[in-house]
Amino acid sequence: MSGEHSGERIAKVIARAGLCSRREAEALIEQGRVTVNGKTLPRAAYNVQPGDEIAVDGTKLPASERPRLFRFHKPREVLVATKDPQGRRTIYDGMPSSLPRLMPVGRLDYLSEGLLLLTNDGAIKRHLELPATGLVRRYRVRVYGTPDPERLARLKNGISIDGVQYGAIEARLEGAPEGRNAWLEFALTEGKNREVRRICEKLGLQVNRLIRTDYGAFALERLPRGGIEEVGPGELRKTLGALAGPAHKKGRPAA
Repeated sequence: MSGEHSGERIAKVIARAGLCSRREAEALIEQGRVTVNGKTLPRAAYNVQPGDEIAVDGTKLPASERPRLFRFHKPREVLVATKDPQGRRTIYDGMPSSLPRLMPVGRLDYLSEGLLLLTNDGAIKRHLELPATGLVRRYRVRVYGTPDPERLARLKNGISIDGVQYGAIEARLEGAPEGRNAWLEFALTEGKNREVRRICEKLGLQVNRLIRTDYGAFALERLPRGGIEEVGPGELRKTLGALAGPAHKKGRPAA
């Protein structure tokens, strides 16, 4: 098989088609589940040429769509997954059938709510999730307990919990406490699994509501609960540059 140097890396092509992330595409190739022009691809380090026919598990790869990104207001008690063995509702239940196949950027746990970004492009997903990209995630958190402003301020130096080291975190009290409840604001860049909940627990606070309001340059704003809205091509290009695809002349649709 040819295609060692010219063309485009096959995992990138599969990811851009919205089938999965680039890393997941590489795993599919290593499992022998990808063919190019009818021949099983033996390795992920392979470049395809225009006109090559790619198939995954015998199904021809769909044509690549333009990169798209959506803001979704995830409700509480909704799972970020394609399906759930326990029958719980997922983010895909009730979404318009006209939408392309969308992958979540990062996660929000079952009880958390707020901004979840969704994309059809594996390269965008990877870029937005990478710790090296350094995107700030912002949260509003209602807790039961009495927050200590000094302990919150010390979080800017990071914190270690059960052997896991968390990086710098901005945390502050939002307004005056409401009885035994208080609202906090958190800003962090790592987004490790259940990070905010674990930090609050370490501080002796019980989270009873957690809302993500911002992810990098993208904000929840007034998007209604369960609502989904596409980020415009201009805003996407301004934020992500070349990852958003080529610019198009005014009056011509994006390919």
